[in-house]
Amino acid sequence: MLDRLNRLDLSDEEWQRLRVFLPADPPRGGRWSDHRMVINGIFFRARAGCPWRDLPEGFGAWKTIYNRHRRWSLDGTWEQILDGLRAGCGEAEGAGWTVSADSTVARARQHVAGARRIRAADDRAGALANDKKSGREAIGRSRGGADHQGSPGR
Repeated sequence: MLDRLNRLDLSDEEWQRLRVFLPADPPRGGRWSDHRMVINGIFFRARAGCPWRDLPEGFGAWKTIYNRHRRWSLDGTWEQILDGLRAGCGEAEGAGWTVSADSTVARARQHVAGARRIRAADDRAGALANDKKSGREAIGRSRGGADHQGSPGR
């Protein structure tokens, strides 16, 4: 089964570019598990969205992969790796190189939040009044606070 998973592992070229940014063995204690296998396990989990404990055994112990990911997230190693890999990208692509960020907004309808549908058009006013009495809230922009005057600390 692990052979099917290898298609998305780091290639030799990717590994050669990445390995120079990785930390050496810790000063105290033993040696680290193979960085390449651990990173492949982290990438697999990110792609599959599975819990840490469900990582295939071929990547090694799930706890090792989790601990390394957590340690590198806290100590800034991932940011250093990204900065190192990004360095020089702008010059390589030329003056026309741009970065794009997705700013799509998807509005939710009331049915997404589990609101009950109103059965008939003539029942609309009664249903809205009942919703206010029951404390249900509508989806939309908040006006902040019950009295809409703002907080007393202003």
